[in-house]
Amino acid sequence: MDSAPVRASAHWLALREPADAAARSPELVDQLVSLLPSGGGTRVHDLGCGTGSMARWLAPRLPGPQHWVLHDRDEELLAEAGRRAPALSADGGQVTAETRKGDFTRLPPEELADADLVTASALLDMLTAAQVDRLVALCARPGCPVLITLSVVGRVALDPADPLDDRVRLAFNTDQRRTTAAGRLLGPDAASAAAARFRLLGREVAVRPSPWRLGPDEAALTAAWFDGWWSAACEVRPELADAAGYAERRRAEAAAGSLRVTVHHEDLLVLPVR
Repeated sequence: MDSAPVRASAHWLALREPADAAARSPELVDQLVSLLPSGGGTRVHDLGCGTGSMARWLAPRLPGPQHWVLHDRDEELLAEAGRRAPALSADGGQVTAETRKGDFTRLPPEELADADLVTASALLDMLTAAQVDRLVALCARPGCPVLITLSVVGRVALDPADPLDDRVRLAFNTDQRRTTAAGRLLGPDAASAAAARFRLLGREVAVRPSPWRLGPDEAALTAAWFDGWWSAACEVRPELADAAGYAERRRAEAAAGSLRVTVHHEDLLVLPVR
């Protein structure tokens, strides 16, 4: 049983930030704008903010003055998020930020009482069912919109295709559902579980695809993604490592910029209480 908390490195977060920005659903952002306070002064709580990439992406797309509260348990990442917080909104309004260290799955309900918007990104698939339930209850309590982006859904496509791709994908998905000290992770089932939980609480949820589409311009990210994908799959199915030349061939294709990868995600927008 794995008891170590999942920690994303600053290097990995920096490498993936452009792909995340390109993947998130602009349609949900357009819908979100109409749901925010008309007088401005939007207060946003960003849960599991990492280095603050969600704020850097979303704040310039939302109008009016904003105040972001950045939550993370990792002090090093949180410090970078504070240093790199955006300054201006879509229409030139002032954007301010503060950081709060702590485990977002254990925040008291009053922590988000002042929220006009709650956000999170690349987060749900690292949680157990109990943690998703707590997170949904926490986010739903203020009655405001909730935007949760980039949850993996267990589907990938590699081009050129290889007969082994599907076996690796299935093994990776098994690893994503592994049992930890906190319980069994939901992995690729997390987005649908969260949406269902919000709906049980009477909230309407809009779901949109947000795939990474990695090509020659993202060769470094493709290579890093493949190494993590392959290593996790081999943890579950060690016999995969004996497949003649598969990993070496894929790494060479990534280095040459000839490997294209689509990693499917979903974005959720939870509409406010009417």
